[in-house]
Amino acid sequence: MKLSERDKALIWHPFTQEQTAQLPIAIKHAKGLYLYDQQNKAYLDLISSWWVNLHGHGHPEIAQSIYQQALALEHVIFAGFTHEPAVTLCEHLQEILPKNLVRFFFSDNGSTAVEVALKMAHQYWYNQGEKKRNLFISFEGGYHGDTFGSMAVGKKNGFHDPFNSLLFEIISLPFPYTWDNDLEYETKEQNTLNILKKELAEKADKISAVILEPLVQGASGMRMCRPEFIRAVVELVRSYNILVIYDEVMTGFGRTGTYFATEQVGVAPDFICISKGITGGFLPLALTVTTQKIYDAFLSNHWDQAFAHGHSYTANPIACAAAISSFKILTRPQTITSIQNIYHAHQQGIQSLLSMHAHKIKQTRVRGTIAAFEIDVKQNINAKLKAAFLEKGLLIRPLGNTVYLLPPYCITEKELKFTYNEINNILKTI
Repeated sequence: MKLSERDKALIWHPFTQEQTAQLPIAIKHAKGLYLYDQQNKAYLDLISSWWVNLHGHGHPEIAQSIYQQALALEHVIFAGFTHEPAVTLCEHLQEILPKNLVRFFFSDNGSTAVEVALKMAHQYWYNQGEKKRNLFISFEGGYHGDTFGSMAVGKKNGFHDPFNSLLFEIISLPFPYTWDNDLEYETKEQNTLNILKKELAEKADKISAVILEPLVQGASGMRMCRPEFIRAVVELVRSYNILVIYDEVMTGFGRTGTYFATEQVGVAPDFICISKGITGGFLPLALTVTTQKIYDAFLSNHWDQAFAHGHSYTANPIACAAAISSFKILTRPQTITSIQNIYHAHQQGIQSLLSMHAHKIKQTRVRGTIAAFEIDVKQNINAKLKAAFLEKGLLIRPLGNTVYLLPPYCITEKELKFTYNEINNILKTI
């Protein structure tokens, strides 16, 4: 029996309708930009394997750091203990994070990083006697994870409908996403800000925090907004003394063209949630980073004000070692140059598609290493697109009829040009 058939008999895959899904592709090994299946067919990984792989598959420096750390210390309980890789990683991250973010709380993945931020924000007020701040503000289409708290602040994204009756109340605002040559962005932004002003006037003393994906809503189709809008939201909620959470699980570590999207916004949050690319795609790891002010609100001689949250694999030393190695690669000048080159290649590629298929694609947009566009047809052609890309050896996973590219930073301009040529050929068949 083939591996994919053995898998089908045993495994329940994420974000998959198992009854209608094709047999999964069995991957044997990977190197650089390419994944290889059991028949040695190569697939160009243009989505960084669910947005986690920064530097290409099997990067030898990260692999070596994992090996060396595994020989020294594979794991230790993180309550009452510490280790060098965890401390060193946080020291490195301080170099590229906003200066106000100085306290690091480890967890396992993006969902838990968000869950930690939500719980910290709520308990921050609770510890100060403000026990009625039970509301959070989020944006329609925002995706923050699959735990119950993260689902609650993402309840208007359509992923979690079966659980809506179990989720806590939120204030959900329209997300004024925009694209190239959008003439309505100011109207959309002002409409959202007007709604926000009204909600704040009525409920500000009941709100703990606002949570948002700065600049790009990933799972909703790489929907992008302007930095000026995020800045206006933050300044408005802060005038009411409300906390700010940036979910940079996807946008962090260079994806939007800067180390973190917050650099482009120009206003630092009270919490930042990071994961996905942190280890270069090798191991699960996440951090919720916050301010000294938030940290101090949990200090007490009494246990009931402590933050009683943790995970068995919190600050796993091997994952931390991988993250340190990935950080060193990320911050090299050649990686920064690669990120800039990807941006320019995306712009050229999008323009080439528009020159050939202006009647078929719309809402083109590029932010850093992320490029996206909509295919302008009435029916959902997601399955057809996915199959066409895989046949060509391209790992591209459309979100509905949204095609997006989010490649590892080792991709070359030549490989991106090839990719856009292949997309052009596929569009001819639609």
